[in-house]
Amino acid sequence: MLILAKSTMAIMLGFILAIIVGLIFIPLIKKLNIGQHVSHTLEKHLKKEGTPTMGGFIFIIPTILALVFLWLYGSIEITSNIIIVLCVFLSYAALGFADDFLKVRYKNNKGLSILLKLLIQTIIALVFFYIYIRNGGEPTIEITFLNIDVNLGWLYGLFILFLLVGSSNAVNITDGLDGLAGGLSAIAFLAYGLIAWSTSWLSGNTEIAIFCFILVGSLLGFLLFNTHKAKVFMGDTGSMALGATLAAIAILTRHEISLAVIGGVFVIETLSSFIQIIAITKFNKKILKKAPLHHHFEELGWEETDIVKLFWVVGLILAMLMITYGIWL
Repeated sequence: MLILAKSTMAIMLGFILAIIVGLIFIPLIKKLNIGQHVSHTLEKHLKKEGTPTMGGFIFIIPTILALVFLWLYGSIEITSNIIIVLCVFLSYAALGFADDFLKVRYKNNKGLSILLKLLIQTIIALVFFYIYIRNGGEPTIEITFLNIDVNLGWLYGLFILFLLVGSSNAVNITDGLDGLAGGLSAIAFLAYGLIAWSTSWLSGNTEIAIFCFILVGSLLGFLLFNTHKAKVFMGDTGSMALGATLAAIAILTRHEISLAVIGGVFVIETLSSFIQIIAITKFNKKILKKAPLHHHFEELGWEETDIVKLFWVVGLILAMLMITYGIWL
């Protein structure tokens, strides 16, 4: 019952703080004229040109504040797992912020170079791997019900890099409609919070569960400003932080394989873009009217809100299936 009370407090605290931060942040960002540059290939989105961006701070700041408050209150310990999660969360937020800043500064969608991003992400993965191994983490991939336990050794560092880069970019690709990435992320973190809660007997998992619930509350507060018609976009500041943190939590809870299902919509969105690129470059032919998949539905004439609701429902179903049947993945 104690962890239930802590979890409820975490969600409420994150939610309330996000609303407060949003009410302060959005007028400030408007005053500074920090708006989103929309690609002219997306005609339906041109009306969104200039919408305030970098809204990821609306859930990043409350998550950190709530975590500090609960630590001072004695409701959470700062374990090595929490340190890893915070390192990933804040470093990817900083990376996304740099990307957003350059896009706003030069009024285009270029941002940081791919090579520089990969270099920084590699450094983050190495720090993750070092702290993880130093604190007794095992470089193995486990699938309990299949009795599979593969020790990757130093290759586990590359596995961490793959998950962090893949997940951060997957959420970033999905962040194309009002509320889409934010809602799916809230569902995914809720799922991992429940998984961490169910395995709270493992060292550090209680703290991970509470962190997830704080972030869920913060994302729900953010969605008050981000759902259609969005008053603010999360930007790379938010999407990269969410994706990488989701991967980090999957690794720390030993449910790496579950990420492909819990984040199934993110995976589908990424694959749709990848398939479209291959089809155009190799066969000079489009598979979708426009990639990623949510833009294909837009081209078919679907309303933005209907697409978001459909994707949320699919994400929720996948998350529930994994919580119910895939707890041992």
